[in-house]
Amino acid sequence: MSLAPRAVLVHRRTEYEELLARHGTHGQAAFFLSSRGRSIDEVVGRHDRTRQALRDVAAAVPLTWRSSRVERADLDRFLFAPGDVVVVVGQDGLVANTAKYLCGQPVVGIDTDPGRNPGVLVRHRCADAGRLLRAATAGGRAEELTMVEAVADDAQRLLALNEIYLGPPGHQTARYRLGPDGESGPGEAQASSGVLVGTGTGATGWLRSLWLERGSTTGLPAPCEERLLWFVREAWPSPATGTSRVTGELGRGQGLRLTVESDRIVVFGDGMESDALELTWGQSVRLGIAETSLHLVT
Repeated sequence: MSLAPRAVLVHRRTEYEELLARHGTHGQAAFFLSSRGRSIDEVVGRHDRTRQALRDVAAAVPLTWRSSRVERADLDRFLFAPGDVVVVVGQDGLVANTAKYLCGQPVVGIDTDPGRNPGVLVRHRCADAGRLLRAATAGGRAEELTMVEAVADDAQRLLALNEIYLGPPGHQTARYRLGPDGESGPGEAQASSGVLVGTGTGATGWLRSLWLERGSTTGLPAPCEERLLWFVREAWPSPATGTSRVTGELGRGQGLRLTVESDRIVVFGDGMESDALELTWGQSVRLGIAETSLHLVT
């Protein structure tokens, strides 16, 4: 017997909830904000809109379906099933945070605060949730957004929708060798503040800032395009380290290999530093287009 579809609602704590967790009471949180020239009313208003959106989306789940909820902080411990329909209720960044834990499940993005969020990935309103849930299980329209992956030589693997960053855990300098995957040589020795490999979805964020800073003539990829761009941040020229490989692009089947030559390098995706890979002396990692893509229901 096949199970009914399951709707998984993904959300994150609101700013108001974080303030209460820190200060204990509404009054103390209000005093804290007022001492910094802010009003708690706007924070409570956004909190109320987010909670109402969650209630509206939960009510739109078909009665014959199963449902579950997961908070952003628990994503790395939540087990998504192949038949799930994932409903992200919040900001664009929450879709990216969720994508790395999925494997082809359809994703519906619900904007809880229209006009405040850009709406690049959370494109729909609460009133559309029921229709979109049914469409997701019926093979409705969707975009396949390209993702980037990092695969270490010890089989650790990390996925990201926007970008993957490799670099020092603090403000030190990372030392490593960098070159195309499959190259016979060891790669160019470099010292820098890290390497960023990004997708077309990430081209509206961190990747774009580096692209603009460099005055790159290479066009930014589109979200569904199977192409990545990579940049080395602040590469340092010295007698032992070079700067000839500081930018490039990767297509399907191409890879960038980094071999660690310092005590510790962290690898994390989409700003999720709490869920990072850690590599040390002699380890290598390959960056490239992931086989998995984000199935974003449109």
